Amino acid sequence: MKIRKELWFGFILMALIIAGTAVMLLTAPKITNGHLGLMMLSLVVVAIMMGFPTAFTLMGMGMVFTWIAYEENTSLTLTLMVQSAFKVMGNDVLISIPLFVFMGYLVERANLIDKLFHSLHLALARVPGSLAVATLFTCAVFATATGIVGAVVTLMGLLALPQMLKNGYDVRLSAGAITAGGCLGILIPPSVMLIVYGATAGVSVVKLYAGAFFPGIMLAGLYILYVIIVAKIKPEMAPPLSAEGRFVPLPPALKQLSETFSNRALPALLQGLKGQRNADITTTYLLKQLGVALLPALVFAAFSWMAWNASTTAAPAAAVMSSGGLSEPGSSGTVAGGVSEPPGASAGGLAEPPGAGSGGLSEPPGATPPAAGGGLSEPPGSTAPAGGVSEPPGAAPAAGGLAEPPAARNGAAASTAAGDGARVPASQSFWIGFGVGLAALVAFYAILSFQRLEIFKMLLASFFPLLILILAVLGSIVLGLTTPTEAAAVGALGGFVLAVAYKQFNMRVLKESVFLTAKTSAMVCWLFVGSAIFSAAFALLGGQELVENWVMSMNLTKTEFLVLSQVIIFILGWPLEWTEIIVIFMPIFIPLLDNFGVDPLFFGLLVALNLQTAFLSPPVAMAAFYLKGVSPPHVTLNQIFAGMLPFMGIQVIAIILLYQFPAIGLWLPSVLYK
Repeated sequence: MKIRKELWFGFILMALIIAGTAVMLLTAPKITNGHLGLMMLSLVVVAIMMGFPTAFTLMGMGMVFTWIAYEENTSLTLTLMVQSAFKVMGNDVLISIPLFVFMGYLVERANLIDKLFHSLHLALARVPGSLAVATLFTCAVFATATGIVGAVVTLMGLLALPQMLKNGYDVRLSAGAITAGGCLGILIPPSVMLIVYGATAGVSVVKLYAGAFFPGIMLAGLYILYVIIVAKIKPEMAPPLSAEGRFVPLPPALKQLSETFSNRALPALLQGLKGQRNADITTTYLLKQLGVALLPALVFAAFSWMAWNASTTAAPAAAVMSSGGLSEPGSSGTVAGGVSEPPGASAGGLAEPPGAGSGGLSEPPGATPPAAGGGLSEPPGSTAPAGGVSEPPGAAPAAGGLAEPPAARNGAAASTAAGDGARVPASQSFWIGFGVGLAALVAFYAILSFQRLEIFKMLLASFFPLLILILAVLGSIVLGLTTPTEAAAVGALGGFVLAVAYKQFNMRVLKESVFLTAKTSAMVCWLFVGSAIFSAAFALLGGQELVENWVMSMNLTKTEFLVLSQVIIFILGWPLEWTEIIVIFMPIFIPLLDNFGVDPLFFGLLVALNLQTAFLSPPVAMAAFYLKGVSPPHVTLNQIFAGMLPFMGIQVIAIILLYQFPAIGLWLPSVLYK
């Protein structure tokens, strides 16, 4: 019987793991509990590669080796197992997993992706490699709405692959675009992987979502750029769409307007309203079409007004005093003609420090007692004000505060008044942005034909509902309005509303979504329980300490440690799922980060990019098998592997860019969560 190459690879890898473990145990001068921990780790990896259930393998190995570590004490072993499981059950972050998964399955069954892909490939018809670009764009949007890798690859394999092959696209490029785009769900929020990593590493899921936003956009942009370059250099691999493929049928009323006036939508609609004499086209219909056509202009006007308002409004507390006057930053009670008192100051002068007596600061022995008003005592011959610090001769003190220099009083009043609702000139960046936006709007209306208006309406019906759902979920998380769990509940409700709105909701859809959600959530939660027991056993045996001592003895630099860890994760991504890598190996790597000064948030972003690379790495690439399961018979696994390799190289470039420029991932969290 002929054995497939991926099986040979698996057998060889298992043999290397077993041989390495045996050599380590045989060459060790003394076998300690730490060596037993490493042997447990090796046995777990081999057992998972042989097909044993991951969660129960982790629990079984953990309990057996815990029993050995406790010197065959069954009571302590069971106690540790119960405590580890209870710790996982009390993790509130995990509640968001079933809610996000349920949202994803509902959106998948609302048939939005079919409409989105169709409208995008028409909108991008003149872009080189338009079908592949539309596939990548659809995958990115779907990944943002669901975060489920297998569902995205499978659905796009059924939807996009037949169309690309029908239009003469190269099999390798088509397969590579679908598998690479489908794996974006690992990185782009609301990624389930980021939730699992955050719960494992103790990193805020909110910060992880904010940090993964720009790396996800960067990676999707690199994919699209590669497809466009390939389509330009080798048009035979991604031929342009035919006239038949770009054809958009018009409704009879719009077709009549196009023939009567012009094919340019906005002038024709305005002329149709102005001289509307045709009973076949009602005024109401024309107004609706005109409203859709003017929607981009209305949105641009609204955003421009909000940006202008924010740019020109002067904050009263930060107003800078003119004519030599001083301003108090952050003060809340500015007095006309004087410096405002700091918050909490008493009405009669400077506030006393905590613990001071009712009469003010205590006086040294023999000093004259202070006045009843409660301030510092005045030198002989001076006249004390009613409860405050004395003013210099000739100064007119303000009521209850320090007096302003004479030249500053008028300026202070003017500046304070100017800060209360006055406008300042808009910044140069606002006018640059406004000019660019206005130019884009003019260009949009210059090319807006009735065919493009129909495509725009398709996008409104397919893309914008998803966009609203994404903004409601991710926007509320990133802006700190809700926790990930609360946002996931909003997303699940939004998925339900979309399914109902598109008349795709029925009991069959509900049952399937609930069943798949329960299946996925149970898998993740059992993995967490198994991981908790396994990690406790590994730490109890001293395996973590042994690994840490071994790594530290190598005298690695920060860069060398990151390269070593990412190479290990990359290799593990061949035989193992991302869930197994996160729950088994992240508890080993995370404690080492402090020794090398690595931010766990930054490390998590590198891991997410790396695991996407591992998903595209032959011979054990899960995305390839997802696609092969739904592809036509003539599409071979080797062709899919060959198409994935260039995209895997792009992901390696993305990892290097993220390492060289950490601000790609760390800038947004640092701005939002100072």
